[in-house]
Amino acid sequence: MKGSSKAAPWVFIGPTLLLLAVFSLLPILVAAGISLTDMDLAGLANYSNIEFVGIKNYIDVLTDPVFLKAILNTLFYVLIGVPLVVACSLGVALLINMGQSRIFRMFRVVYYMPSVTNVVAVAVVWLYLYNPGIGLFNYLLNSLGLGSVPWLTEPTVAKLSLILLALWRSIGLNMIIFIAALQGISKTYYEAAQLDGATTWQQMRYITVPMMRFAIFFVTITTMIGWLQFFEEPFIMTQGGPLDGTLSASLFIYQNGFQFSSFGFAAAGSFVLFFLIIIITLLQLKLQRKQAEE
Repeated sequence: MKGSSKAAPWVFIGPTLLLLAVFSLLPILVAAGISLTDMDLAGLANYSNIEFVGIKNYIDVLTDPVFLKAILNTLFYVLIGVPLVVACSLGVALLINMGQSRIFRMFRVVYYMPSVTNVVAVAVVWLYLYNPGIGLFNYLLNSLGLGSVPWLTEPTVAKLSLILLALWRSIGLNMIIFIAALQGISKTYYEAAQLDGATTWQQMRYITVPMMRFAIFFVTITTMIGWLQFFEEPFIMTQGGPLDGTLSASLFIYQNGFQFSSFGFAAAGSFVLFFLIIIITLLQLKLQRKQAEE
């Protein structure tokens, strides 16, 4: 009986560990091996054409000006997109949570729908909105007597345009997380604060935000990891252009791996991005731990 009780946990977690090993750990190990070779289409067809090149791919990636530009573009997305997503999601959650009528419940669905809408369909619609000639955005600007904006034809503006689209898509999911955290805060804190004469702003500053610290941290981490892997929007809408102005690290890896068939080079780039994500995440965890201790 003792032996069976010890084996019981492994029976339950065994299938999960097996799936994790086969579909996560094994591909990572295979990619690590590929990153040390010059594997391309010829090598994929005949393994005898594959040669071991060591860290050459990593050196080439880290000295490639296009990859370095893609990293800078990715950091641009992260530094602007992550704070915007967290702030807007939290703001929408606070506004919806304050309302008790059915219309506020409907707004939950309205804000959440972009998160579950197919990104290709969304991108097609936004391409028309951004169209320099017949797009709705430039039409509205021209109606107000303002000039047209090169939404997707100027590198910096194009990055901001993609951030706007990604922001619109990201608010809903994070809003749900924040609403769940808000509803988990006991109302007794607010009642006590109101008896002490605290204003709405003071209640938010000294009760709401501190009590939501872990939810904000979770959303920040997951959002940051998502933006470091920013791929769908530039892939569908700009293909990394103009002048590689919207090229992200993930799109660079995809292009080199699946369009240029430089599998070893692309695998090396993916591990550089992987280590970048790990480093930034660890820094965030350390900062959060330090703030919790204070």
